[in-house]
Amino acid sequence: MPADDPDFRHGDDEGEAGKMSFLDHLDELRKRLIWSLAAVGVGFAITFPYVARIFDFIMRPMQRLLPAGQTLIYTDPSEAFTLEIKIALITGLMLASPMVFAQLWLFVAPGLYSHEKRWALPFICLSSFFFIIGAAFSHYVVFPIVWGFFVSFRTDYLTFMPRVEPAFSMYLRLILTLGVTFQLPTLVLFLARMGMITPRFMIRNSKYALLLIVIASAVLSPDGGGVGMVAMGGPVLLLYMLSVGLAWAFGRKKPIGADAHQSKQALLCLVAADWLRHKAADAVATREASGVASRTW
Repeated sequence: MPADDPDFRHGDDEGEAGKMSFLDHLDELRKRLIWSLAAVGVGFAITFPYVARIFDFIMRPMQRLLPAGQTLIYTDPSEAFTLEIKIALITGLMLASPMVFAQLWLFVAPGLYSHEKRWALPFICLSSFFFIIGAAFSHYVVFPIVWGFFVSFRTDYLTFMPRVEPAFSMYLRLILTLGVTFQLPTLVLFLARMGMITPRFMIRNSKYALLLIVIASAVLSPDGGGVGMVAMGGPVLLLYMLSVGLAWAFGRKKPIGADAHQSKQALLCLVAADWLRHKAADAVATREASGVASRTW
């Protein structure tokens, strides 16, 4: 288990991150990538015997929207076999997602304070949960909408005969994109707990967030008609609103009397600045008086 990994205790000193050189960071990254790939390999080995059932689960929404009796086709001899390998890999990634997110946490842990490292288990659980939720949302909601949009263009003059490889590539792209974008609440929650962002900051910059969401949805959408952009951007916008609520509920709160303490500090700074200004003026006046006396002498 990652919690038993001695690397979870690596870097308990808060200044240890500053002692790591660039090569140390590269070595740490290499180690985490190896563990992540090994976890995905184990997941691949577990899921590959069931690839036929998983294949049926994935292809069912594609087949449902095609005309009766029509199926997807493949034209390359190795295409079907490669497709099964890809399906086993993506399923293995989902199965190994807790281990992958644990390695991500271990990579950034040396730069965290000791009290922040206690959030390892919540981070791993929330990241894995939202990744699976994003993938499920893509499978049951977004992909059928986008796929139905493409299928709807068949007419008496046009017959839609989709190849399985491009169709699965679109499916895989949506799965991974939404799995990653559904990490937004987890990211915001932990940044808010660290005091790096606040709900007020997110609300004040919501117009820029909306612009970024629209641009990212347009770039990552597999279609050029805007259907995929709306199907992807709408849920992400709702996630942003949810993230604002999480930042408000779980963000770092100011201690009682913090505003009064800050006001006292500001007042003391002003008094100190005024005192220094007067001392500087007195010193200048004294130096000028000394200069006049010297010239008179």
